Amino acid sequence: MHIPPYDNKNKAIVDVDDARVPLNYFNIVKLKRDQVFEYRVPGYETAIVPATGTIEVSVEGENFENIGNRGVDVWDGEPEGVYAPTASKVRMVCKSDTAEVFVAGAKFDQVLAPFAVRAADIDKIQYGSDDTKTHRKIKHIFGTKYKDRVGRLLVSELFTVGQGGWSGFPPHKHDTDRLPLETRHDETYNFRFRPNHGFGMQLVQREDGKVGDAYHIIDGSTIVLDKGYHPCVVGPGYEMYYFTILGGLSQRSLVQFFQPVHAYQVETIPGIKDMIAKFK
Repeated sequence: MHIPPYDNKNKAIVDVDDARVPLNYFNIVKLKRDQVFEYRVPGYETAIVPATGTIEVSVEGENFENIGNRGVDVWDGEPEGVYAPTASKVRMVCKSDTAEVFVAGAKFDQVLAPFAVRAADIDKIQYGSDDTKTHRKIKHIFGTKYKDRVGRLLVSELFTVGQGGWSGFPPHKHDTDRLPLETRHDETYNFRFRPNHGFGMQLVQREDGKVGDAYHIIDGSTIVLDKGYHPCVVGPGYEMYYFTILGGLSQRSLVQFFQPVHAYQVETIPGIKDMIAKFK
């Protein structure tokens, strides 16, 4: 469930057909100026999203220049990204002094066309409130406008607004295909904190009426979620960010199932229904 931060040496943190989240793929690539990284992931469509720095991306020979505009951290500017079709050959070149690049993937057996998402194209939504301790901003890199151009992959950046507070609340899950109530979407997170010595907690309750699990998350932690209700929280005085990968089993649109005993809380959180509608 919790993968502590480590030097992955540009190798997949969540590889293809992972036993826990087989619908997801995740790598962090760190480069210095002019360094090149190439990859191909058979059976998975992918997104290339710089956490920091600027890169040039080539997908099967089609070039996308100046991807990424952030400096010191993920709070320093808006995200950008490139969609790479299933099993395509991807080449990235670092054009800044350094770059840290997220590579997110979802299992998908069709081949679509590559495209770039620029900062002006990001689909943003802010919801919750300080009073309810749920104030949050979401930046959808592949937002609803790209629903016909992407197969099963949803990629977003989630920020707590202010310091401290809950995210993924009310507790919800998406581990079973049973439309119209719920879809099966495997999920992978990578967390960052500001200041970077901040911390939080990822909770997972797999069975109603039984005590669940709690994971201490720090800057660089990766969480893989196979099943269960999974809210998380950041400590007072800290801001939290997490890069989110969702891979659907049968469709791209996410249908969350809120834990029945807490579902009424949806009515107490300003804007949450608009947020739910954006995961399409």
